[in-house]
Amino acid sequence: MDGSASSKEVARYLSDKFLLLLYVVIFFALVLFVQLFFFLFFIIAFSKKKKLTTFDTPPLTVIVCAHDELENLQQLLPLLIEQDYPEYEIIIVNDRSNDDTFDWLMKQSNLYPKLKYVNIEKTPEHINGKKYGITLGVRAATHEWLVFTDADCRPTSTNWLREMAKAIQPKSQFVLGISPYLRQPGMLNKFIRFETWITIWQYMGFALNGMPYMGVGRNLAYRKSLFMERKGFNQFLSIIGGDDDLFVNQHATSVNTAVALSADAVVESVPATNWRAFFNQKVRHLAAGKKYRSRHKIVLGIWMTSWLFIHPIAIALLFSLYSKWVALALVFRVILMIVALHIVFKQWKQQFELWAIPLLDYFYPIYYLTTGITAFVTKKIRWKN
Repeated sequence: MDGSASSKEVARYLSDKFLLLLYVVIFFALVLFVQLFFFLFFIIAFSKKKKLTTFDTPPLTVIVCAHDELENLQQLLPLLIEQDYPEYEIIIVNDRSNDDTFDWLMKQSNLYPKLKYVNIEKTPEHINGKKYGITLGVRAATHEWLVFTDADCRPTSTNWLREMAKAIQPKSQFVLGISPYLRQPGMLNKFIRFETWITIWQYMGFALNGMPYMGVGRNLAYRKSLFMERKGFNQFLSIIGGDDDLFVNQHATSVNTAVALSADAVVESVPATNWRAFFNQKVRHLAAGKKYRSRHKIVLGIWMTSWLFIHPIAIALLFSLYSKWVALALVFRVILMIVALHIVFKQWKQQFELWAIPLLDYFYPIYYLTTGITAFVTKKIRWKN
């Protein structure tokens, strides 16, 4: 009897262990399917032939909001002045700067008729500095179409404004551009650029497939009338960010949103030089994501959850009898991801160290989980004082 009972216990143990393994394999197959689905989704999005039905050059207003950014403005302004575009103005909003930005802007505005500036000495308590600065910049704009960038950004071509305008269609109210980070030595720079390209991959890919959910204020255009009609940032004044992604998320549709896909429409940004600065920056960005529309949060949540689980489950299964199949699946996945990213790099004529992608791919979910949890629990997030 004891031997029979012992045999049954062993059989039950083995059966339970097999079932657990089977459940893990099924879960791995599910997250792998989600990953491959989205990789193919983005490949298809960026492989479509884009047809532009119009080409117009409406007058533009370029708006830059800056706080203690004199050195960056001194590099950016010549690039804005040199733009090959028939009619545009530049508005720089000086947001309570403590450096010599105000004096410098006074001198430059006398030299360049295109340049106007708005000076802010105090911000109302109910609105954060950048939202207030952008709002004043929009109100001061002469033209209907507004193009936004930041002081630490650099248009890579004198045709930047022309290519942003070229994307405008008859029903357009938004034009989404991209702003990758400058290529510099070091693993931090590689990861910053990788993370940024994943973001570009997502929001531009979704927009191309009819579901725009965000944009970046470093390279973004929309109509002044839209901003005024929708009362600007009133819907999310309590959020420190959101002047770019939340405004797009709340008002962009498949009909009113265009994308700038030309390599000449790229605006590069100066990256953070240490992990803490990068981490704080991304926490601020992710905090705004809590206010996304429900359908966007669901789709993005499924996509990112699959990325969070794919590696730990795969590592566990590499010690099982399915190890060879799991290893082959992982190799296929990373090859498909490299192909999908390469298509994006090629679209905007950008370079990236493809050899580093498998390593960065493993670190990415750890970073995302850490910043996501921090963004969720953090009560107060600042832009600049």
